[in-house]
Amino acid sequence: MTPDEIETAMLAAFNRCDVASCPLTDTQKQILLQVIEQIQGNSPSGASGIANPLDELTAEELEAFLQFVKDEEQRNRTWKVQLLNDWLLENDSGTVQFIRKRYGLQWLNRVESCHFDKYSYFEDALKLRVGDRIEVSNALWEWVQEDGPCQREWFPSMVIKVEEISDVYDGRSCGDDSSTNCVVRFFNGAEYEIQGIYEWNRYNWRWPQK
Repeated sequence: MTPDEIETAMLAAFNRCDVASCPLTDTQKQILLQVIEQIQGNSPSGASGIANPLDELTAEELEAFLQFVKDEEQRNRTWKVQLLNDWLLENDSGTVQFIRKRYGLQWLNRVESCHFDKYSYFEDALKLRVGDRIEVSNALWEWVQEDGPCQREWFPSMVIKVEEISDVYDGRSCGDDSSTNCVVRFFNGAEYEIQGIYEWNRYNWRWPQK
């Protein structure tokens, strides 16, 4: 379907809601239309390399937001979908209700996975899932130097496996010594296992830079 056809279908759906005595609010309609535009690639929601929208939050807001993202990821739920669901259903979003009140949908649509790289110190609020696209550094398999003949390069890849490894000593699991390994597949078909993807190799991978 073309963007015009999709918008026409959405408007028809809004009219059906009105007829069924379940009208949507203007805010709900705007959210749905903007999400459709984003999916179609017609909305300027990419990172664009200009500014990180997370930098616009205050220190307190940033801490609350990252904690919310981390909690949602640990529950295996997508944080942005959860926020959009709250907005559509007019539910209170708790500690991140300020996102809706102060920043709105336009700000939310600007946030991309790569923006979290800057805040990786926060125990990686955004977790990797199978199917995610990331960029990995050649520092994983060769010696790189900032001013040397072999410099850091980034290669696009797709996550095909994520596995948490727990060290076992004398038949017992040592939870504090657990780590996460990740297998990625490059576009040429080659695969590579990154050990300690969060623990000691965090700075050798990043979310795609748009």
